[in-house]
Amino acid sequence: MSMEKVVKSPTAALDSLGCKLNQAEIEGIARRLEAAGYRLVPPAEKADIYILNTCTVTHVADRKARHWLRRAHRRNPAARIVAIGCYAHRAPGELSRIEGVELVLGNDRKDSLVSVLGNIGDLSPAVAGIAQPPEKASRRTRAFLKVQDGCRNFCAYCIVPFVRTREECQPPDVIIAQVRERIAAGYREVVLTGTEIGTYSCGGLNLEGLLERILMETGIERLRLSSLQPTVIKESLVGLWRDSRLCPHFHLSLQSGSDAVLGRMKRRYDTAEYRRAVSLIRESVPDVAVTTDIIVGFPGETETEFRETLDFCREMRFARIHVFPFSPRPGTAAADMPEQVPAAVKRERSQHMLALAEESARTYHQQFTGKTMEVLWEQQTGGIWSGLTGNYIRVYTKSSTDLTNQLLPVGLLRLYKDGVWGEVSIKE
Repeated sequence: MSMEKVVKSPTAALDSLGCKLNQAEIEGIARRLEAAGYRLVPPAEKADIYILNTCTVTHVADRKARHWLRRAHRRNPAARIVAIGCYAHRAPGELSRIEGVELVLGNDRKDSLVSVLGNIGDLSPAVAGIAQPPEKASRRTRAFLKVQDGCRNFCAYCIVPFVRTREECQPPDVIIAQVRERIAAGYREVVLTGTEIGTYSCGGLNLEGLLERILMETGIERLRLSSLQPTVIKESLVGLWRDSRLCPHFHLSLQSGSDAVLGRMKRRYDTAEYRRAVSLIRESVPDVAVTTDIIVGFPGETETEFRETLDFCREMRFARIHVFPFSPRPGTAAADMPEQVPAAVKRERSQHMLALAEESARTYHQQFTGKTMEVLWEQQTGGIWSGLTGNYIRVYTKSSTDLTNQLLPVGLLRLYKDGVWGEVSIKE
């Protein structure tokens, strides 16, 4: 009997920057690579291929992408480096000039990545003789699923409509099948992501109908949504949270608490509508976390308008605020607006908003100390385990038990770092 040579499959390391949608996409690519015979390894390990899903929402995201690509080349000069995603879509030439970067695919081509790699001889598992079964890479305990992509709102500051130009939604049956696959793979929580998931419309279903089907037709233990616009918050949608499997966490994009600034941003709501949405959520969903994004230093933002934003954020009592100094993006309306706010002023306002964000998070977390809540434990770092409650509180503990992917009741004891220190309610 002839003996065929068995060699290792090509290895691939994957990284992602930016939003949960990017995370969902890189997870999908990872699954397709494994199915094609590639062996996944952590990004810190040397791999035959390094793939970075880039973000371009700010100049800081651009800089970080360039830094990560250069770092990957320094760590492993022999690796074939691939840049995909939003920055790759907006400025492929910038990334292709980075030493070591061999392949750049924008959002319109990144879904073909596996087939493109397969056509590059020494990167294809097909040239490796009989490939070994792919070794499973360490999995996260929460799965991110892309249900929608694309945006045509063209807010004045936002580059996303220029790099995610095609609006599309995944068919409900495909999403249901993917949720079931994740459950079979051991995931306890699924996060639905998209550029504007509130606009989901496919197979006669809107977002509300999609959620109803997932809850009815799957046994997922936790279902979480990524960012929503306040305009989609309706009684019928929020009423679905009567099912405790829907995580009591709403990320509602705000960007500014000044109606004048919201108008210049070309947002499609004002503070009154935002306030109405938050009130409806809090009246309907116990213990809910409302989180948001804020841009400081938008062109023309006066000190009075910035103070309006601070006051509105205090009123909203956010559980978490992501703060971004305005970053002009090429081709957007805001990039060419007069009255650009000086960098020093943006830094000062960012510090004020970050201080409020920290205060708001502490206040939100404090109300849950002394209570017992379920935590989905994710990972251990430096001897400390961390995980998330349904309402997105980061919980830490020490345990000699392997808590990975366990959903357990935890007594919340005291504030700790960016969350709460807890005591797991199991006997070790």
